Amino acid sequence: MRIGYYPGCTLKSDAQNFEISALAVLKEIGYDVKELSRWNCCGTVYSLASDDLMHQLAPFRNLIRAKEEGYDKILTLCSMCYNTIKRANLLVQKDKEKLDKLNNFMYEENTKYDGSVDVIHILNLIKDTGIKKIKEKVKKSLRGLSFAPYYGCLLLRPKEIAIDDMELPEIMEEIISVTGADVIDFPFKTECCGSYHTIKDKDVVLDKTYSIVNLAHELGASAILLSCPLCDFNLEARQNDCAKKYLDFKKIPVLYFTQVLALAFGLPEETWGFKYNKQDPLPIFKEII
Repeated sequence: MRIGYYPGCTLKSDAQNFEISALAVLKEIGYDVKELSRWNCCGTVYSLASDDLMHQLAPFRNLIRAKEEGYDKILTLCSMCYNTIKRANLLVQKDKEKLDKLNNFMYEENTKYDGSVDVIHILNLIKDTGIKKIKEKVKKSLRGLSFAPYYGCLLLRPKEIAIDDMELPEIMEEIISVTGADVIDFPFKTECCGSYHTIKDKDVVLDKTYSIVNLAHELGASAILLSCPLCDFNLEARQNDCAKKYLDFKKIPVLYFTQVLALAFGLPEETWGFKYNKQDPLPIFKEII
């Protein structure tokens, strides 16, 4: 099985802490994944219009890239990239007419896509490695810390691309529990973070940030863990704005789940990627590191 890594745009800019920690963790558990030599933006938002094939070109081109490089699977880290490419892939797998139209439009490509590449998310790949194997890699127990897992929307909706149960996902909890930390039963773990409203209507996002972060505080969370750069921006970077709007708002660290694994695995500090976090996570780990 050959796995091609699709980073997407944000992993090369604002979410470098996700990429750095994820690749280090994957290598530690036996995956030396290779980045696609050529890739483009995933398209960011999957088009819901049934006759709008033009908006499928961006994700479709990445599927062609994976096919021409001989990969069986595309590995995604970003939830939005996963959602967009996975749904585009399902579309052409189910509808040969649309597959042919897209291939014909991309006539200058040397490779014709046939729907054979699987699109996977890092949470599934890590779990499929086996919880026992992951636990064997833990060198630093995170006992005493409590984490609130947060999935957001795009990993679980729509049903056909969900990485776990849509209403009660547990995959992140299973993985993080091997570190020795407590994993909170977080009622808001599948709530929307406000998504792209952060651009045009920031107050919508601030309301969501307030409710999600405050509940994590009330439940005793040391930090919120997630796997989506947009969710991270809304729940972490927007905390400074949220504190100005709500006087009772309390900030909390927000980390990618792979950052916590990298630390627990005893990997070098540079693989944690903490310097890229907007809310300093080091204080919660002071008794451990």
